[in-house]
Amino acid sequence: MIQGRIQNFLVIGFVALFFVYLFGPLIVMGLTAFNTSGFPRVSPWECFTVEWFDVLMEDTRLVTGVRNSLLIGIGVVILAVPIGLAGALMLMQIGPRLRPWLYTVTIAPILVPGVVLGISTLLFWDRIGLMFGAGEDTIFYDGIFLTIVGQATFISAYAMLIFIARLQRFDPALEEAALDLGASHTQTFRKILLPFLRPAIGSAAVLAFLASFENYNTTIFTIVSSSTLTTVLASKVRYGIDPSISALAVSIVFLTLVGAVLYEISKRRETRRARAQMAVARGEATEVKKQRPFLTEPAFILFVLIVVAGLGTVYFSGTVGVEECKIIVKEQRQAEIKRKVERRQQQQMFQSAVDAQSESSSDQEETQEDSKVTAKGTEGYQSVFSPGNLQGEVETEAEEEEPVKGTEGYLNVFSPGNLVNPSSDEPDEEKPVKGTEGYQNVFAPENLTDQVPAENSGN
Repeated sequence: MIQGRIQNFLVIGFVALFFVYLFGPLIVMGLTAFNTSGFPRVSPWECFTVEWFDVLMEDTRLVTGVRNSLLIGIGVVILAVPIGLAGALMLMQIGPRLRPWLYTVTIAPILVPGVVLGISTLLFWDRIGLMFGAGEDTIFYDGIFLTIVGQATFISAYAMLIFIARLQRFDPALEEAALDLGASHTQTFRKILLPFLRPAIGSAAVLAFLASFENYNTTIFTIVSSSTLTTVLASKVRYGIDPSISALAVSIVFLTLVGAVLYEISKRRETRRARAQMAVARGEATEVKKQRPFLTEPAFILFVLIVVAGLGTVYFSGTVGVEECKIIVKEQRQAEIKRKVERRQQQQMFQSAVDAQSESSSDQEETQEDSKVTAKGTEGYQSVFSPGNLQGEVETEAEEEEPVKGTEGYLNVFSPGNLVNPSSDEPDEEKPVKGTEGYQNVFAPENLTDQVPAENSGN
């Protein structure tokens, strides 16, 4: 019992998450279309308005793109659906050996990138125009025509797949019976095959229109100088968007829902009509109830009431008090900006005070360290390089010079005064050079003059 409840909760939670993932972006986008913010956003919410729908209608470029997209979509439906139907009928008529090859050829455009299809379409019709000597104002260079042809080359393959799926459930004996009864091939196709293919034709037309409406890769090359909705939106996203894009999306979703509801109502009416006819054929009912008019359907009436109530609520909520709300929001925004500026100024002042205090404390610490710390390796020299050492003491009293280390015995041997005799009458007695005490003045010049005559006289 508990396990079954847990499974149910898990299934419900998974389904809820799936729908939130599927419809969450659409809901958020729809809400942004009714916010007065200049950029598509939900938070913060400012004021409820419908002014972006007016902005959408005044955007001529966007309106022109929507009109061209609708025109191209209709043209693609007219061209692609018959081509897809013809391809499906051909595949059902040929033999089983040739069918895979033809199927591969017809389905190949789906696998080709849209950029390649767009460029090839543009070049192909340009060569055709040159061959016929057509000018640039002809249909060969018209962006609408080229886009319809280029998109139909691969959208027709989508339509063909839908027709193939429908024809696989068709009984060929119905056509054979009609031909045996004298009907022509045209009558058989119009009265037997087309009614059977009617749902497939509607599905293929809707699919072809939607595929054409949202196509961008092929359209960007074939549209030439014109524009579609996708190209306009791409340019807007590139240069900046506003909530008018969301208003356009809401309008498209609304029209899609209206079409889906109307189709569902008509489908149910057809189902009830078919059941009534089958009951009459079997004799189960004696009387066939008359169908109600379409406008008197309860579902249609309820849908109309919901639409009218929603539009009325949106209109009155968006027009009453919008300007007052904008003024209040503007004042709140200005006050918030002012508070932010003041807070930033206070932070800057506080930061500057902290920086000044930290700088002053760091300067004091540096001066104290400079006064205490001496350079490494000069601890014994103290103020040896002080400028005061060069003067001051010379002017007072000269200190006694100390001899250089290793010259204590020489005293002032290199003094300049040693070269000149002091002023006296008698010369000082010369001292013999160390090691020549016994030779006395043997090298004196007068020794030469005295000895020469003495030798002569002895001879």
